[in-house]
Amino acid sequence: MDLLALQQLAVSIGLGLLLGLERERSESSIAGIRTFPFISLFGTVCAQIGVATSSEGWIISAGLLAVTGIIVFANYAKLKNGADDVGTTTEFAALLLYALGALIVVGNMLAALVVAGLAVVLLHFKAALHRTVAAVGEPDMRAIMQFVLISMVILPVLPNQDYGPYEVWNPFKIWLMVVFIVAISLCGYVAYKLFGTRAGVLLGGIIGGVISSTATTVSFARRCASSAALAPLGVLVIMIASCISMVRVLIEIAVVAPTIFPATAIPLGVMLGWSTVIATFLYFQSRKSQGEMPEQKNPAEFKSAFFFGLLYALVLLGVAAANDYFGSAGLYVVSIISGLTDMDAITLSTAQMAANNQIDAPLAWRAILVATMSNFVFKFGTVCVLGSSALIWRTAIAFGLAIAGGLLILFAWPS
Repeated sequence: MDLLALQQLAVSIGLGLLLGLERERSESSIAGIRTFPFISLFGTVCAQIGVATSSEGWIISAGLLAVTGIIVFANYAKLKNGADDVGTTTEFAALLLYALGALIVVGNMLAALVVAGLAVVLLHFKAALHRTVAAVGEPDMRAIMQFVLISMVILPVLPNQDYGPYEVWNPFKIWLMVVFIVAISLCGYVAYKLFGTRAGVLLGGIIGGVISSTATTVSFARRCASSAALAPLGVLVIMIASCISMVRVLIEIAVVAPTIFPATAIPLGVMLGWSTVIATFLYFQSRKSQGEMPEQKNPAEFKSAFFFGLLYALVLLGVAAANDYFGSAGLYVVSIISGLTDMDAITLSTAQMAANNQIDAPLAWRAILVATMSNFVFKFGTVCVLGSSALIWRTAIAFGLAIAGGLLILFAWPS
């Protein structure tokens, strides 16, 4: 007895029952809980016969034609009986299931399982997907198309070669980092579009931090300017967004420079933990406050992406030159300047230089920590300009404690 053949048949009938159950619940008149297992088994048996006779190509093709013919005949019968719209979803699901049944034998069983799982999910969440598409507006489509332009049109045509002083300018790698950062921000934007103004305080701060902690700070500072009662809520959301920006930093290091991640994650993680403690205290102080998440802008705007690419290129050059001429002191100056407006550029540049052994890992995480504290200072400045006095003194205490913790880590952490 061929145990492998029995395993293939068992997996095949399982996939057929799974898709058949979903189609039966959808009241499909073409195929359901009984027909779908027959389709998958038919594909598997055709493939097994083909393998046994060394003629799997034409046997699988003949089986596919047979299934297609049956589906065409079934739809023709429906039309003759007066059906207005026969649809195509179940028909394509049946053809896919036949192919998966054959794939179990001649291809990869795991791949067949994954594809079948995705197919069931797409079939089952039909209503939710239609609601999502209906909710997509023109700005959202523009965000998607701009990300496609950034990632699938511009990136592939850029030269993958080093240029410029210190050979730190590689157009492909620089734009790849742009795609990476825009993708992270776009995920936050999608979450915002799903939850919108219904997002609570915690979720609002998290989404705001994923998109842009600086933009979130500006938005809540403006909102709190007209109402002192919103200050406890505002400082909480700003602090949560700042914590999430540090999570972004750790993710970026793990992705672009995994070799130095263990050496950098602990001290930066301690800074994140301390900031989270502050945010937790603020949460208990503001539990009675109510508020909604402010409007978020599309993070895939080409102008913003180009600006980040330019900033990242300048930071790359600045880090290399400062380290060459002034050593670690020069790198800290660049970190302070870069961190004022953007944490991503200095994080990516120093992490990659450390991974390439151009600087050591302790210097990299210290530079990133300095940029983090610089970013706190910049955001506090925006609160002073845009926010109310109640928000200013609360933010001063929260950010002051965070910076104090950062300075302690910077000077007390062993080299």
